[in-house]
Amino acid sequence: MSTTRTIAVPGVELADPGPGLVTLDPVRTALLRGLDELLTGLAGTLAAPEVIGPPLLAVDGLAKLDYFRNFPHLGVSAGRFTADTHAGLAAGGSPEGRPLEPTGHLLPSATCYGLLLSLEGQDVGDGVRLSASGRCFRNETHYDGLRRLWGFHMREVLYLGSREGAAEHLELGAAFITATAERLGLDLTRAAADDPFYDQGGSRARLMKLDPVKHEFSAPDGTAIASVNRHRNFFGDRLAIRAGEHGPAHSACVAFGLERWVHAMILTHGSAEAALERLDAARA
Repeated sequence: MSTTRTIAVPGVELADPGPGLVTLDPVRTALLRGLDELLTGLAGTLAAPEVIGPPLLAVDGLAKLDYFRNFPHLGVSAGRFTADTHAGLAAGGSPEGRPLEPTGHLLPSATCYGLLLSLEGQDVGDGVRLSASGRCFRNETHYDGLRRLWGFHMREVLYLGSREGAAEHLELGAAFITATAERLGLDLTRAAADDPFYDQGGSRARLMKLDPVKHEFSAPDGTAIASVNRHRNFFGDRLAIRAGEHGPAHSACVAFGLERWVHAMILTHGSAEAALERLDAARA
């Protein structure tokens, strides 16, 4: 396999635009692109075709998934300037403080939401897998370098089908994460997480405490860089997605936060350049 190549930007320093926002230099950009290519190997192993999800998500669709009950703080709303502000803006007026009207859409906070909503009302038969990478956005209480960003890249490999198929999907995903981390020299720990996909006061949430639905893989500094997520038949039930004779589809996804993988590589290998060399060796 070909190795990653980088170019220098002589005499230019790429500054971060603000809290939670970063501009990746050529080396870190090459590192992110190369890691994404390596991590896409899971989709190849599982025969999950690549798709591109929608850039915006309808709020009524997200409401069906208890999104606003569980994550009211994360949503980044897409608004537009009201018609009565256009003349002032066109004349050179500042947009600061001018009113926005809601569009009824949010920016994605996870890649899988757009894919799931696109499958509403369908029958996936014996099962379907999809792979997608996209920009995701989350309001956070604080931001911290590449560990916690306002906007970031997330790759996911999603499965919908039978309960047994969902369990197998996560077993294969977890094995892939572990093997890939070893190739890259990363020491990851696996632990159950408490990030529900549904009403925290409901019976499903109580069941989750007894049988966790999410496990995270974290770098030595505690940064979660990948996760395996079992949704049971929650999305299948809420979105009327069936799996033939199995009834409401069970779903599961394997997720990778690409900037966090870049962070983990630099943390482990000491610099972006050294991390890129290790990635090149792993991909050779």
